[in-house]
Amino acid sequence: MSRSDGPAEHGGRSADARHVTKKRFGQHFLHDPGILRQIVQAIAPRQGETVVEIGPGDGALTLPLLRALGRLTVIELDRDLIPRLRAAAEGVGELEIINADVLTVDFSALAGAQPLRVVGNLPYNISSPILFHCLDHIDAIADMHFMLQKEVVERMAATPGGKVYGRLSVMLQLVCAVDPLLRVPPGAFRPPPKVDSAVVRMTPLSPPERPQIDAGLIARVVRAAFGQRRKTLANALRGLLTSEQIAAAGIDPRTRAEQLAPGSFVALAALLPPLHGEGRGGDGVDHVDAKRENPSPAKPSP
Repeated sequence: MSRSDGPAEHGGRSADARHVTKKRFGQHFLHDPGILRQIVQAIAPRQGETVVEIGPGDGALTLPLLRALGRLTVIELDRDLIPRLRAAAEGVGELEIINADVLTVDFSALAGAQPLRVVGNLPYNISSPILFHCLDHIDAIADMHFMLQKEVVERMAATPGGKVYGRLSVMLQLVCAVDPLLRVPPGAFRPPPKVDSAVVRMTPLSPPERPQIDAGLIARVVRAAFGQRRKTLANALRGLLTSEQIAAAGIDPRTRAEQLAPGSFVALAALLPPLHGEGRGGDGVDHVDAKRENPSPAKPSP
């Protein structure tokens, strides 16, 4: 997740030589020891658990996790960081390094018989795709602890009626409990980002608590409803549902999207015909898809 901003001893070797951060990977390495302690305390890792860290950097969070667990899997796209991670982990525990774009990694296969605990400092320019990639493997995940841009965490946890409540709020809260844990200032990173950050815990809801209809249908309704959030549902959903259909779902057609609880969107989506050949239908979330350069296959590095 990070590296120290000054000399530090990692697994018996000096980390004086700094890694040059790469803008294309969205690298901001966490180095504040107090913040790191709070994150580890929030995760509360225990021996025998299967934990996967996304974007370990050169190991500031990796090493305390590895000490607590004895074994840890990390996913790192930057090949230049792998020798540093291996050197840092020497004598600390068993570290499996997957040199790959996280969006290509099969979390269900990594889990095996035991659900994963997933942690990481997510690159802010592709945080939404990573979140939804994890949700594609929700049945294989016990919980998630992520560092994200503070404004994104606020959107994730927002409740109906607020200005930041929107598509991300609805789609995540339908499948997870979202709990903001702590705020992290720019100075806790090297290089400092231009925004504040926050740590959030996401705990998957049990299967019976999740929507029992196609997520693509829900995304379609949510995208249309929030695409014109100042309009009433009757106007925003025109072409998808009539005012009569909206009312039949027990929802006032004059309501705006930001006033609806997540479950109301499920009720509206249930009125749509099934999707044919469209798959998941997208997450319905605004995000920037970063250009990923030279993604590696999803396997441990040699």
